Amino acid sequence: MNTNHDHENQEQENMQSHNDNDGGEQTGHEEMFRRKFWISLILSMPVLIFSETVQNWLNYSLPQFYLSDWIVPVFSIIIFYIGGLPFFRMARGELKKRQPGMMTLISMALSVAFIYSLGSTFFNLGQTFYWELVTLIDVMLLGIWIEMRSVRQASGALQELSALLPDTAELISENGETETVKVSTLDAAEPDMGCG
Repeated sequence: MNTNHDHENQEQENMQSHNDNDGGEQTGHEEMFRRKFWISLILSMPVLIFSETVQNWLNYSLPQFYLSDWIVPVFSIIIFYIGGLPFFRMARGELKKRQPGMMTLISMALSVAFIYSLGSTFFNLGQTFYWELVTLIDVMLLGIWIEMRSVRQASGALQELSALLPDTAELISENGETETVKVSTLDAAEPDMGCG
């Protein structure tokens, strides 16, 4: 079974569709980002609870136990894979078009935080940025989910509005006779009113 490869291909198509959003049906992509947001948010809780910075801010400490020092890095890596990789795929689409944008900037920020934090974990470089990394991923997933939902709702409203437009119109000829014609056959050019 090649399920993982198929999932990655589907996800890449979803990212490309987001970049080339034409206001069409986005419920599948919206659902994907909603799911990734909630999974990442839940997995972020241990990172925040066990983060030394958060513990210092809220003035609490948790008891240390076997492998407790690895909770924050391991959960952060999982969140980076689940919630962070979509931004890199969207950034790749931007760079292929030679139009770097928001996804490129987000990917750079995630890369710096992730690589430096891993380096700090394994080579004792200093403070890590795991809680900042997972929080940024959560916020960006939430933002894209809300954006897609807004686009879908706006598209639905436009479709409902266009459904209210009449299919036919009354065309008045030069001699004053009235004829019923389809709106699609009318010329979009402004009629000559004989002024001037």
